[in-house]
Amino acid sequence: MTFRPYILASIAAMLMAASLSAHAQPNSTAFRSGYAPVNGLRMYYEIHGTGQPLILVHGGLGSSDMFAPIVPELSKGRQVIEMDLQAHGRTVDIDRPLSFEAMADDIATLIRYLGFEKADVMGYSVGGEVALRAAIQHPEVVRKLIIVSATFRRDGWYREIVAGMEHLDETVAEQMMH
Repeated sequence: MTFRPYILASIAAMLMAASLSAHAQPNSTAFRSGYAPVNGLRMYYEIHGTGQPLILVHGGLGSSDMFAPIVPELSKGRQVIEMDLQAHGRTVDIDRPLSFEAMADDIATLIRYLGFEKADVMGYSVGGEVALRAAIQHPEVVRKLIIVSATFRRDGWYREIVAGMEHLDETVAEQMMH
């Protein structure tokens, strides 16, 4: 299987972004932001640059801020849309279960709300799983899909990660917010 150079560059950039997210500085490029009415949510989003739209879907317990180090480069030739999933970042939780399927519907609704016929979608970790569901559930709005560091099945994770995830609760999530 051959990978195009931009896929490899995206993967490397995403890994770097994940490691730098705690130290990320606000993006210095001009952007517009807002809250979209999406399936009962007030979903936060930012749009950077112009051109073919690329939706960035962050990892679990994170926010769109994790992409700050790579957005300036990505938005040089594209319209990059960062958004915060339900109960993440600046998008507050609502009274519905968190599920990949519901968050995938949110991505498709956001694409339509922003007026795009189709968009490329790149997801990292949990965001990759949400992006995959969006492409499966809404192929009419997902042009291309880029999945970075996501698993297909739980048995694809390292045992240590699965063990650690079994101890996640509200107190751990609260600590991770800082």
